[in-house]
Amino acid sequence: MQAPIKEIFESIQGEGILAGYKQVFVRFVGCNLKCGYCDTDFCRDDNTLVLKEEELFDKIRRYDSESVSLTGGEPLLHSEFIKSFLTKYKKFLNKEIYLETNGTLYNELEQIIDLVDVVAMDIKLPSSTGDLGHFEENEKFLNAASKAATFIKVVFDSKIDDDEIEICTILANKYNIPIVLQPKMPLDNNLNYLEIYNKFYSKFKDVRLIPQTHKFLNIQ
Repeated sequence: MQAPIKEIFESIQGEGILAGYKQVFVRFVGCNLKCGYCDTDFCRDDNTLVLKEEELFDKIRRYDSESVSLTGGEPLLHSEFIKSFLTKYKKFLNKEIYLETNGTLYNELEQIIDLVDVVAMDIKLPSSTGDLGHFEENEKFLNAASKAATFIKVVFDSKIDDDEIEICTILANKYNIPIVLQPKMPLDNNLNYLEIYNKFYSKFKDVRLIPQTHKFLNIQ
């Protein structure tokens, strides 16, 4: 099997509960959503790599990071390739597998969840994406993700409302998983981030406020 991959590189994870850790990033092409704040180039172009499983393995193992981030775009669009790749090569990589996903493709997640160590699942708020909500899909996704260490990431801005906060905290409580609040960039100097944090904290205690640290450090 083969899959289109935008880029493979080693850097510092800038988001979520593993912020600050060194990882190998494998960025897959394509996404099933169109978020208004998306700042990632995941479209196919002349530089896109189309790699077979053994070629991807050879590229990843050159790095000494102990964690691999499967990211995008939306990596679960390529779940069959990921399943085949990890089934064959995970034990030889000897690296933690970290999945970054928009949390909508729950059927695809079920194919690979036994091969994944950490799931970073976005909840895409209508107030920040300009898109419809996907809360029903998110709940089915979290149910499927229960076999791995999982956390919720919530990108927000001044438009976040109390109903969205309620839904996010209900899901976090139900599945007993952390929430990472990630302010939309660039930061809004007029927004009281602590006030929004406290609204979450009043309903669920395991919540962290973490901006995109790699942007402050000016690294990829």
